[in-house]
Amino acid sequence: MRILVVEDDAQIGAAIRSRLSRLGHAVDLETDGAMAHALIGTEPFDLIVLDVMLPSMDGFTILRRMREAGGKTPVLLLTARSTIDDRVSGLGLGADDYLVKPFDYRELDARVQALLRRQSGHANDVIQVGALVIDRSNRLAELDGKPLALSRQEFALLEILASRPQRVFSKEELLTQLFSFDKEPSANAVEQYVTRVRKKLQGSSVEIRTARGMGYQIATL
Repeated sequence: MRILVVEDDAQIGAAIRSRLSRLGHAVDLETDGAMAHALIGTEPFDLIVLDVMLPSMDGFTILRRMREAGGKTPVLLLTARSTIDDRVSGLGLGADDYLVKPFDYRELDARVQALLRRQSGHANDVIQVGALVIDRSNRLAELDGKPLALSRQEFALLEILASRPQRVFSKEELLTQLFSFDKEPSANAVEQYVTRVRKKLQGSSVEIRTARGMGYQIATL
């Protein structure tokens, strides 16, 4: 999934980005509030991790303007303000959850996963499509009851497709969700990953179908 982290503390921002990237997400990091606001208005994200105290535009203002514009992307607020009023203000502006600094990164992982799970309409971190079972929490996949060896990007591709098995994802959507801004994938990067995953699904009842001119969809035979 594609996540935007907005945090002006370089050490905290880098730690969050590294942690979420290791979980298989494409993570963009922005340190300036106004720049983040502009980015949110032009790029699609599955989740925004948003610090409250930011230069040029604070997190509350970003959140308020985003919701006023109709933006529905889940937002996890990070705040050093632990008072009830501040937390209520953030939730009232449209935040989906919040963490008070300093926080345990394991809790960050859990809250991020919960928001992404809610966004995709799943009750838990396990997704099943036919004989394919994906454990998003532990980043594991099984096919016909046997472990499926996947690279981080291959797992991310399967996770995206399996999270909405009835939907056809365009190459552009997959490219956006699989890679952050600092990556420069080739135009056929999505095709390459689809080809690799298809080979690993061969012989099973699960396949990745091509919808000509539209994109890709996971399905059972």
